[in-house]
Amino acid sequence: MSEIQIEFIPAISLIPAQEWNHLMSTGLDERTSINPFVRHEYLAALESSGCVCTKTGWTPMHLTVLQGEKRLAVMPLYEKTHSYGEYVFDWAWAEAYERNSIDYYPKLLCAIPFTPVTGPRVGIAKDLTQSEAALVWSKIAERLSEMQQKSGYSSWHALFLTKPECDMFSKQNALNRVGTQFHWMNKGYHSFDDYLAAMHSRKRKDIRKERYRVAQYGLTMRFVDGGEVTDEQWQAFSHCYQMTYAKRSGHYGYLNLSFFKSLAQSMPHQIKLLLVEVNEEDSGAGFEDKQGQRIIASALYFCSDTHLYGRYWGALESIEGLHFEVCYYQGIEYCIEHGLQTFDAGAQGEHKVPRGFEPVTIYSNHDIAHPAFRDAIEHFTHQERAQISCYMKEMGQSLPFKSSD
Repeated sequence: MSEIQIEFIPAISLIPAQEWNHLMSTGLDERTSINPFVRHEYLAALESSGCVCTKTGWTPMHLTVLQGEKRLAVMPLYEKTHSYGEYVFDWAWAEAYERNSIDYYPKLLCAIPFTPVTGPRVGIAKDLTQSEAALVWSKIAERLSEMQQKSGYSSWHALFLTKPECDMFSKQNALNRVGTQFHWMNKGYHSFDDYLAAMHSRKRKDIRKERYRVAQYGLTMRFVDGGEVTDEQWQAFSHCYQMTYAKRSGHYGYLNLSFFKSLAQSMPHQIKLLLVEVNEEDSGAGFEDKQGQRIIASALYFCSDTHLYGRYWGALESIEGLHFEVCYYQGIEYCIEHGLQTFDAGAQGEHKVPRGFEPVTIYSNHDIAHPAFRDAIEHFTHQERAQISCYMKEMGQSLPFKSSD
């Protein structure tokens, strides 16, 4: 290969959207085959809305690999001055640095801001040979390590990578780390009842009772395609999301209404908004939607041609079991109806297991500049990997399904 150049770009708008999406795409139809969270439109909405900027601790410096005029690869990259919004936790590492009077921040981060979803992190030209692609990976890792030395970054991190990508960075001497999430897998179910039939009787009855309790409130639930969501519905969703986030954490969510509305304009085909409505005559809070209806809860979903992703939700009224119905059961039904293979309902935890969500491994890479801290963190990741393995085995044994033996 002729000489390769690596540049850092301070705004994704400076990279043509068509080039970025083509490199990130994994199939023929770039409208749906691309993971929605690595789309140029998604990352651009984060920046244009002000959710991602130096003020919020996310300074864009996207990496791009060039060979002459040809763009060989792209990678989302940020300078971080904190570890919020990442979901692969390194707070203990930062605290250890601080105790030793060493700066952990700033650091370099390859990730999708506020989005704990596995997907491609490096988009590489499809016409490269295996050896050429390997050279590109090597040059990226080499350049990131140079940045640590020359610009004073403590480390670089790549989060929620695919397994092959993690393996490629590991070959470049980056530490690898594992964690777990819980995803729903479609085993060719024809209906929700067909799905329940695969479970033990007691677990099946528990879910039916849970859904029945919610059904007694007479709520209407419907998915609206991203391009058909009205301004009023976006406002209702954003309000539900912010109020619920504030109630849970004491502060508003990372994302604003401008971000959500930007997505609706730029990538509506990969967005589904679930609205939960109640008759207007019923008392309580809510946003007026259509005649005689109020929106009291909502959830934002993203989809590809194989996956459904449940990302943000909120409710203005406290109804037992509503969160499970809106964020889990409605998503499962959508996957079954539309033939999607996997439902990723978010980062949180064990309560998904009795509802049929299976433990899956998540991957990240970390390159630590300080030799002593690198050794200590490498030791930690080995111990953590053994613990995660035992935990995943335990969770797998707790799944509600009948034995296949």
